[in-house]
Amino acid sequence: MSDDLANAARVLPLKALETSAERPWPVRHLAPKIADFVARMPPVWVEGQVLNLKRWNQLYFLTLRDTDLDMSLNVTVPAAALGPLAESVSDGSHLVVHARPTFHTKKGSLGLAADEVRLLGVGELLARIEHLKSVLAAEGLFDLDRKVRLPFLPGTIGLVCAQQGDAEHDVVSNARARWPQVSFEIRRVTVQGPSAVPEVSRAIAELDADPRVEVIVVARGGGSFEDLLPFSNESLVRAAAACRTPLVSAIGHHMDTPLLDLVADYRASTPTDAAKRIVPDVVEERARTVQLRSRIRRAITQTLSREHDRLVAVRSRPALARPGDGVDARERDIAARRESGRRAVELGVTRERAVVTALGGQLRSLSPAATLDRGYAVVQTTDGTVVRGPEDAHAGERLRIRVSRGELAATVTGAPR
Repeated sequence: MSDDLANAARVLPLKALETSAERPWPVRHLAPKIADFVARMPPVWVEGQVLNLKRWNQLYFLTLRDTDLDMSLNVTVPAAALGPLAESVSDGSHLVVHARPTFHTKKGSLGLAADEVRLLGVGELLARIEHLKSVLAAEGLFDLDRKVRLPFLPGTIGLVCAQQGDAEHDVVSNARARWPQVSFEIRRVTVQGPSAVPEVSRAIAELDADPRVEVIVVARGGGSFEDLLPFSNESLVRAAAACRTPLVSAIGHHMDTPLLDLVADYRASTPTDAAKRIVPDVVEERARTVQLRSRIRRAITQTLSREHDRLVAVRSRPALARPGDGVDARERDIAARRESGRRAVELGVTRERAVVTALGGQLRSLSPAATLDRGYAVVQTTDGTVVRGPEDAHAGERLRIRVSRGELAATVTGAPR
């Protein structure tokens, strides 16, 4: 019975889903299955950059790495498949290979067995970069209105540069020579090869998140076209476009323009040029300050002199030099007008008095009082009726007799005749 159980335990599961911790597949059983599965995969065209190119007899062995990510595959190429390209292919070259996936059961590694190879030339790489450039431009990543003005005097500068090289020295030394108090936050990364894109992108994001950093410089001291390909990589360009801190591209490549130069807020021709652009020269600024202070002093002096002359001219005017003259003139004018008015009134009164006197004379000459003065009298009844004839009075009626100097009372004693 125990032998039957042992034999049952040694029987391997037929399918992967039937395996368990108690009934696992040994490596020797799994490896051929993986190799068989990979062998059924169809051939595929693969693009990558060549590393570690070696030849052994009639075979070439190389590593084909991705230009954007740190990933690679081992490739075996027959010498006949490489043919005349053998002299042109070297480490750093870009290839497109037609290969079938293979699985090495002893090492447990995945590889490619190539049967056709094509060299990806600079012209095709440039065409791909131009296509990516047009796509990013259509999205507006290169528009001028997206670019941010660089600060006049940054307190802290973020620097992304190679772990070893002259770019860091050029930026730091020139910047501090111009303004000794400037400080740096440096991220030393790989600036070429498969690690360049993720490391540079990560460094930009870290510096952008640092509130002390006011401007970021991505510097590299030039290089070949292939060495600068990471700075035209889409993911790196988009990482730079997403950066909120002003970004300066100082790749130092004159022949071609990496796409990072187009998306950056400022493109410097060299790391030294970047240092001169982002940090003002303290000597020049002091000279400019002295010049501006002198210009301001002259402008203020000229303004004060001009206003002083204008004030003197205004004060010399009669209205301000002798302000009482206007009052005196008005006083004399008022006095003359008052005298003229008085004379006009007196003349009018005199003239009207003469008229009144003449009218008074006429009135007196026509007044009954004048007649009375000549000895005449006015006889009236008691009710004021003037007696004009004897028939107007009756015997016994009382009468009033008005004379020049008074009245007399009288009574009618006889009948009228």
